Amino acid sequence: MLLHIPDVLTPEELALCRKTLSEADWSDGKATAGQQSAKAKQNLQVPLDHPAHRALGDLVLRALGRNVLFNSAVLPLRVVPPLFNRYDVGMRFDAHVDNAIRPIPGAGGMRVRTDVSSTLFLTGPDEYEGGELLLHDASGTQEIRLPAGDMIVYDTTLLHSVAPVTSGSRWASFFWTQSMVRESSRRQILFDLDQGIMNLRQRLADDDEAVLGLVNTYHNLMRQWCEL
Repeated sequence: MLLHIPDVLTPEELALCRKTLSEADWSDGKATAGQQSAKAKQNLQVPLDHPAHRALGDLVLRALGRNVLFNSAVLPLRVVPPLFNRYDVGMRFDAHVDNAIRPIPGAGGMRVRTDVSSTLFLTGPDEYEGGELLLHDASGTQEIRLPAGDMIVYDTTLLHSVAPVTSGSRWASFFWTQSMVRESSRRQILFDLDQGIMNLRQRLADDDEAVLGLVNTYHNLMRQWCEL
């Protein structure tokens, strides 16, 4: 899955994030990296114990909760509290794979399986050069640069990297989600079906036989494939 979700944050939320982050203290991003990826990582992050981390993390989680496209595509069970990073000139993150299991900070040892990765851009492409999110697979490399407030969602199984920033500063929030549906191809089927149902409901009544039949199929597949 690779999905661009526009306007995750409202202009007011985006402005608040940027103002808060401009006043925050930043630390070495290696603090939240695994042993191998720490060697490839050169960026800054808001520390987990910084007041801005909790406040802005809650803001992002509220935005995700109301976003129909995110919930349809990802089918979230648990979300690791969002983190916030910054790449200044010369900073980068070489190709790496994210840990399959991550702890939820402050949750008494609770851990999540990382099925889906998300990057929410907080600065726009006109504010920095370089800094592309690079997704690597057998077909090649895809470069991702999105407007501020937009988000890219992709399978955590992908190797990925962040190109060196050559001017300006690239800010983003990033996080991982454990989906109710572990298998990526099944999530894609459910997403396609759900989008088809929503499209059909714009043209037919909710009690139309075709709508009811597809809704029934959707929920029957959810019963078979969801893990709670």
